[in-house]
Amino acid sequence: MEYVNFGKAGVRVSRLALGLGFRGQPDEGEAQKVIEYAIAQGINLIDCANVYGTMDDRANTGRSEVILGKALKGKRDDVVITSKVASQIGDGPNDQGLSRYHIIREVERSLTRLNTDRIDIYLVHSFDESTPLGETVRALDDLVRSGKVCYVGCCNYTAWQVCKALWMADMIHATPYMCVQNPYNLLNRSLEGEMFGLVPDQGLGVMVYSPLAVGLLSGAYSPDRPAPVGSLWATRLRAEFSQAMQGAASEVISTLIELAAKLGKTPAQLALAWVLSHPEITVAITGGDTVDHINDNIGAVGWTLDDSVREKLDAVSASFIFHPLR
Repeated sequence: MEYVNFGKAGVRVSRLALGLGFRGQPDEGEAQKVIEYAIAQGINLIDCANVYGTMDDRANTGRSEVILGKALKGKRDDVVITSKVASQIGDGPNDQGLSRYHIIREVERSLTRLNTDRIDIYLVHSFDESTPLGETVRALDDLVRSGKVCYVGCCNYTAWQVCKALWMADMIHATPYMCVQNPYNLLNRSLEGEMFGLVPDQGLGVMVYSPLAVGLLSGAYSPDRPAPVGSLWATRLRAEFSQAMQGAASEVISTLIELAAKLGKTPAQLALAWVLSHPEITVAITGGDTVDHINDNIGAVGWTLDDSVREKLDAVSASFIFHPLR
């Protein structure tokens, strides 16, 4: 495993992180084994959120934090963990957003579920237009000063929203965001539009989620055949599958599969290596639900992507810089 500084922060993290969305892993025992196995393989960054569960079901909200807490027993100080706040976690009027009330309440709930005294990187899950930005930034700063949070960052912000938050932190002498987390893959290159210019200038780390485009780039799906029975795209995303496999996306996936075969790599490994080949990217979050997924994804590090291969992938996916699919 390779380790790098997270942006200009001193903490060092693995190039691959494990995301705990667990879209396809309903068994909590197996989910815990996946976390423990990933840590044993050198993945030291685990990405979680207060809304993550073992299934997309409100009744399971927070279950991933509970599972992570169990998996960290005896190894907490060797792992960097994230959690998130902002998304809707209930039906009450204060069950979402980035108000001081919601942030302070939810961090305590997350700490309890995680069975830890700190969250290493606390991320706001989205931009909240209904709450004054200064209120959010100050509440996060208070958590850092209290020791309950080490670093703060943001997810799904546009470049101008990141700039505004950094400016606000500077104005009120508060802890600034140290990283951003957004989607990025061969079918969604929108980060290159403005964010790629901002992050090196401000020394921000970049965590990218969905580097395999919700599995479309994993090698499990092909434009010339239906989605595998029981897979995510054959069940919950069935209506979107045929559309996702049309046009430019079909060409990208076919090219990826062809190039991976020539390199002796899997499509997932090549897709991840392409993401990690960009100097702006610190970490790619893999959403593996099984040990086999983890083993496949780890094969993306430890080798250098040839320039000619990268150029071919750049060219075939160019339309997704401003018109992303996933």
